[in-house]
Amino acid sequence: MTPEELLAARDRVVPDVVAGGLIVLFCGINPSLTSAATGHHFAHPGNRFWPVLHQSGFTPRRLRPAEQAELPQYGLGITNVVARASARADEISADEFRKGGKSLAAKVEKLGPEWLAVVGVTAYRAAFGERHARIGPQERRIGGARVWVLPNPSGLNAHWTVSTMADEYARLRAAAGPHPPS
Repeated sequence: MTPEELLAARDRVVPDVVAGGLIVLFCGINPSLTSAATGHHFAHPGNRFWPVLHQSGFTPRRLRPAEQAELPQYGLGITNVVARASARADEISADEFRKGGKSLAAKVEKLGPEWLAVVGVTAYRAAFGERHARIGPQERRIGGARVWVLPNPSGLNAHWTVSTMADEYARLRAAAGPHPPS
């Protein structure tokens, strides 16, 4: 992918991967330029979402971003707090996060997943005004769904390894209960 192709992807929207009856709806901060250019969530080569999803037991094998359409068969989906792509999450304004939080709540209410899993505590805090939120299950419900805040799988998040992230994602997996057969 050329730098020009990446720049052309700025502000594009990557369609959600959703269906009725989801167990967990994963929610990213916003799409990367790589995701926008490819049309696939968590597509940047340094992003650890796909290996973590598998290691935590959500999928029977490690999926590639291009295989994201398989997620609903496992009761999983993907959306974002802010729909537009950017090079870095710090390009998203506080107002965009708040508006994104309102849109996300409406989307969750419409789709009815059992769990909303926000990947990134900073994004969750900004979108929902929960300044003291921490990684893990939250007290509040959003759109009727229980909420779990997970570590951001970006390769820039050096505080978490694939193994420690997979452990936290596995806690959600255990709380969410049985999944559709693999």
